[in-house]
Amino acid sequence: QVQLVESGGGEVQPGGSLRLSCAASGKIFSINAMGWYRQAPGKQRELVATITPGNSPSYADSVKGRFTISRDNANTVYLQMNSLKPEDTAVNYCNSIQRTVTGWAAFGSWGQGTQVTVSS
Repeated sequence: QVQLVESGGGEVQPGGSLRLSCAASGKIFSINAMGWYRQAPGKQRELVATITPGNSPSYADSVKGRFTISRDNANTVYLQMNSLKPEDTAVNYCNSIQRTVTGWAAFGSWGQGTQVTVSS
């Protein structure tokens, strides 16, 4: 079974930047769409960015213009996070995703996530 490992989180001040990485144990990214999710304390997990096997990205309105999702040719997906705000504080996860009638849904196993904290 493919395992996903997220890294790159940390604590930054508002306006700062972080780059998250998601590494897979196998080369799944060439055939799967991938998504970055986040879960803030007391809130449901939300999808914030997606990238298709053809490298077409999409973003939630809350992060559009500030976050950039990308992938390399092997087994890593990235999330560049700029102009961070306190409301971006959350545990961030990646996962394989597939289209549904209502949008995207994760279908892989969840990793441990990486914490992003934005605070002055």
